[in-house]
Amino acid sequence: MNTTILSSTFLLTLLLAVGLFFFIRASVKDRTQKVKLIAQQPEEVLLGQLREYFDQRSYRVAQVDAAANQVTFEGFVRPSWFLAIFLTLLAGSGILCLSLVLCFLFPQLTSIFLGLPIFAPAAGIFYWQKAGRPEQVSFKLETLPNANSLITIAAHRDELESLRQALGLRETEE
Repeated sequence: MNTTILSSTFLLTLLLAVGLFFFIRASVKDRTQKVKLIAQQPEEVLLGQLREYFDQRSYRVAQVDAAANQVTFEGFVRPSWFLAIFLTLLAGSGILCLSLVLCFLFPQLTSIFLGLPIFAPAAGIFYWQKAGRPEQVSFKLETLPNANSLITIAAHRDELESLRQALGLRETEE
């Protein structure tokens, strides 16, 4: 094979490997957001709905600040089996592609390079160890003049979306 083709293929494969590395690392990144949501219910009714919602999602009350009208829930976020397996397969295919290109570039080391895909499960193990972690949801309730309630909440973005849908909340236009 032409050396120019091999070296350009190696460069592109190496760039893809770097992208894969950062994708795997980003799978465990904290995605906590703070938003303000408006609810149509009065504060007392909404507080009961929020408590019930977080109880169903296996969160427990960690702290209550009655003076600031703020509640903090804590729960354990389990890692996803699907994502662990997906990341392992993705890492395996990426490492295999890189090792095949390396085999063409350095034919004398073929047996070493073809053994590299055995390290693919490290991606799934990395995800599994880092993704399972305790997570906190903190919110503060305020009553608005028009009998609506304003919730200032800090939580994972997926949890916020689920909460919005479950309780019919809408984001403020601030």
